Amino acid sequence: MADFSLAEIRAVLFDMDGTLVDSDRAVERSWLSWAQEYGADGPAAYEMAHGSPSETTVRKLLGHLGEDEIRRASARQLELQYDDLSDVVATPGALDLLAALDRTSLPWAVVTSADDRLAKARLNAAGITPRVLVTTDDIEAGKPDPAGYLRAAALLGVPPANCLVVEDAEVGLQAARAAGAHTAALRGLPGDLRLTSLADLTRVLIHG
Repeated sequence: MADFSLAEIRAVLFDMDGTLVDSDRAVERSWLSWAQEYGADGPAAYEMAHGSPSETTVRKLLGHLGEDEIRRASARQLELQYDDLSDVVATPGALDLLAALDRTSLPWAVVTSADDRLAKARLNAAGITPRVLVTTDDIEAGKPDPAGYLRAAALLGVPPANCLVVEDAEVGLQAARAAGAHTAALRGLPGDLRLTSLADLTRVLIHG
């Protein structure tokens, strides 16, 4: 059961990686390769990076370096991700859910911690074309800052209080709460609505 009235929901805002797009293996490969190059702890880097912009994680791991070196390291991390799309696909239930939202004219957007190039590459690989996409190139601060979700709500013309944010990372849920939106959480995380898969959300939103 949701901790809010579904009648309040006028738009759905989705995280990308792990929520709409299964890119876990590609993300892990990129962080393990990057960590090996920079002498960092690969598994720790991958765990720390979940849901956050790459540069945020690089700064945490390489804070002892100068600003130019951190920028180069961040750019290198993204380079490792751009072309690794071999097993990037839509998550179970994602395409059915998005099709159902379109049929019912319930607007939706994607808000991601990836930059524009990476987001479009992964969404294209997964067969997803959002009308509204907010990336780290569009905002000053990434998750857990609410800027991305606030921008998406504004672009859709829907108050944040009438948006449902679907997330699989705690930093994303923090961003959603800070924006004043309702939350639907995957991977066993606490949210106003807890989901085992996106098929659950299709049943709740579309079929009542």
